[in-house]
Amino acid sequence: MTFEETVKNIWPADREAMENAQKRWNSIAKPLHSLGKMETLVIRIAGITGSADIDIRKKALVAMCADNGVVEEGVTQTGQEVTAIVAENFLSGDTSACVMCRQCGTDVYPVDVGMAVDTKVSTEFKVMYGTHNMTKGPAMSREDAVKAIEAGMEMARRLKEEGYGILATGEMGIGNTTTSSAVAAVLLDRPVEEMTGRGAGLSSEGLQRKINAIKTAVRINAPDPSDPVDVLAKVGGLDIAGLAGVFLGGAAYRIPVVMDGFISCAAALAAQRICPQASDYMIASHVSKEPAAELILKALGKEAVIHGDMCLGEGSGAVALFPFLDMGIAVYESMSTFEDIKVDQYEELV
Repeated sequence: MTFEETVKNIWPADREAMENAQKRWNSIAKPLHSLGKMETLVIRIAGITGSADIDIRKKALVAMCADNGVVEEGVTQTGQEVTAIVAENFLSGDTSACVMCRQCGTDVYPVDVGMAVDTKVSTEFKVMYGTHNMTKGPAMSREDAVKAIEAGMEMARRLKEEGYGILATGEMGIGNTTTSSAVAAVLLDRPVEEMTGRGAGLSSEGLQRKINAIKTAVRINAPDPSDPVDVLAKVGGLDIAGLAGVFLGGAAYRIPVVMDGFISCAAALAAQRICPQASDYMIASHVSKEPAAELILKALGKEAVIHGDMCLGEGSGAVALFPFLDMGIAVYESMSTFEDIKVDQYEELV
């Protein structure tokens, strides 16, 4: 389906399935609501899939990889060549997120949606060889932004067809905290300084260059806050647009998608602004150390489970949520009920 057709296919989460999952939790032989967010997340997944029978045994991390022309402005500590190196490491399993994925039985799918060079990663979804420098004009055309979104949607569709029950979102792209800060500042109408952090270890001088570059990009491109695709095209990145597509695709194909940190959350925000119902299908994992992370989660109406001061990216925070979900589902599926042990069920007390 095209971008527009997929968005039209997104409906709110299934309330009946969520009610059935809540009844199941209430019947389990333990104090009501005592597993907190374990319970609420399982209920959310029921609403997403449309069934109170939960199966997320088959998990995938989708890592969107792309380069950003704004690195010309000295907004990063490392060179653009690192994007390609880490992207190939996703294939060989040599990234931090890959190690975490092996630990919790998650498959890794790197996607070259716009790296500056070709690598061993498939170029099937490559839109262009990196974006333009957004301080000198739009990062990409609107058409290219839509292509990147559609790439993410297609990945969600394929993985759903292959039987995956849940997706984690990750990324690799030197300079993408700069583009994410720009997207977040425009969509939330907040000062650039408030939305911009040090990324992968910038000095104070480097942070100021980053802030100035974002301000320049926003001023000369004048992205329209009411048009999220325009924002992605003018001051965003191909990886962010691709991730926005994964969130939209997850909503259209009824598969839960877990947000990672700041960059992934900026993409989720763009997806939610494109289609508000898509928010029902997003699950928050952790609160990134980047300054705008909590503001984006609040705007999305999401509460994260993990407060671990993480800011690695790659999907590491999203994957870290999987063991928590697995434990909750194990209790949900296998714990005895009050009826089983012949004990009166707890009641909701006011």
